[in-house]
Amino acid sequence: MQPLAVHPGRRYLMTTDGEPFFYLGDTAWELLHALSREETREYLDVRQQQGFNVIQTVALAEFDGLRTPNHYGRVPLSCSDGVFRPASPDTSGEYSYWDHVDFVVQEAEQRGLRLALLPTWGDKFNQGHGRGPEIFTPTNARAYGLWLGQRYRGAANLIWMLGGDRQLQTDEHRAIVDAMAAGLREGDGGSHLITFHPRGNRSSIDDVPDRDYLDFHAIQSSHGFACFDSAQLLLRTAAAEAKPCLDAEHRYEGIAACQRPDCGYRWSAADVRANAYWNIMAGACGDTYGHDCVWSMNRAPREHFVTTWRDALRWPGAEQAANLRRLRLSRPYFEFRPAPELAPPETAANAAMAAGRGDKYAFIYTPLGQPIRLPTERLDAAFLRAAWYDPRSGAETAFGVFNQREALFVPPSSGPGHDWVLVLDILA
Repeated sequence: MQPLAVHPGRRYLMTTDGEPFFYLGDTAWELLHALSREETREYLDVRQQQGFNVIQTVALAEFDGLRTPNHYGRVPLSCSDGVFRPASPDTSGEYSYWDHVDFVVQEAEQRGLRLALLPTWGDKFNQGHGRGPEIFTPTNARAYGLWLGQRYRGAANLIWMLGGDRQLQTDEHRAIVDAMAAGLREGDGGSHLITFHPRGNRSSIDDVPDRDYLDFHAIQSSHGFACFDSAQLLLRTAAAEAKPCLDAEHRYEGIAACQRPDCGYRWSAADVRANAYWNIMAGACGDTYGHDCVWSMNRAPREHFVTTWRDALRWPGAEQAANLRRLRLSRPYFEFRPAPELAPPETAANAAMAAGRGDKYAFIYTPLGQPIRLPTERLDAAFLRAAWYDPRSGAETAFGVFNQREALFVPPSSGPGHDWVLVLDILA
């Protein structure tokens, strides 16, 4: 597997041999903590078949990951007198917690999948609403990062993802994250990219700006109504610092809107697609899908989790996610840039149209199948080939060549769940 690098244009990722790398992630935060080996293989097989290429997961997990053992009864850190020791991971015996992590890393690589691995969930340094406990200091954070970096130095399929859904509110928090990053860099010799997973409705630019160790930024537009501004959050991040950026966590399929089961609505595949396509039109270097029952590896329906992780694997949003990558790779990749001038204005948040373009092509996304009135001179083209791209099926259907100064493009269908991408290729 080729290592990853940042493209010289500073907007996108690539493999070290220069090929485009579109980060198509899935959130599987409890993967290392909850599943058996057999279940892990099943999960990875399905996500590989669906076209994902990155799995986001956590070493010290959110669901009481220090005290509650994994499937095989093991915990990640040594502990004495009630004190957890990040500088001393528990590797004793034949089948330690870290043997299992090794297994998952290797199984993922065999399937061409990369792991975006959080060394820890954020509640281990900023407990907030989580279980914690807070165990990190700058000193032991660096030691833990060094140990991780050394252990996985040769794992070509890793990306380090710091943070873990917590804001860096104090100088101590920032010192812990900076020290962990320094340990990782020393331990792995700089062989892996590093990013940061922020709190909801925030960007990593808010927590770790101007950090040399950070290779690309991430936002979390999250699961409430702030999700409608995901593209604006990406654009703000890109304007602040010239690094690639993506949405590492937007609306999960199947999660209660605003995380309120009593509101009566759960985000659908169409909602998930809207964030994904808004984000790539804003110049994101990839996108991360999520299902509420997959990240949690939920085993039985209950109030917040409507089904099991196994059933949720094949919900429509997951089956459709690879169509996003297919579209972006269908035209010259690295020249793509946001093109808000091509997006007709729309006042309703969930109906916002978005556009991006390359030198000889453009994509315009209409989330409800609204007609698109486009002054074609904005593309400086005498002739345009037009096609509709279906985000549900991944099919591209050409329907004509145009040379008018202004054209009205009417999608094949309209209404909730009938989103389309207008694809325009400049012929002359």
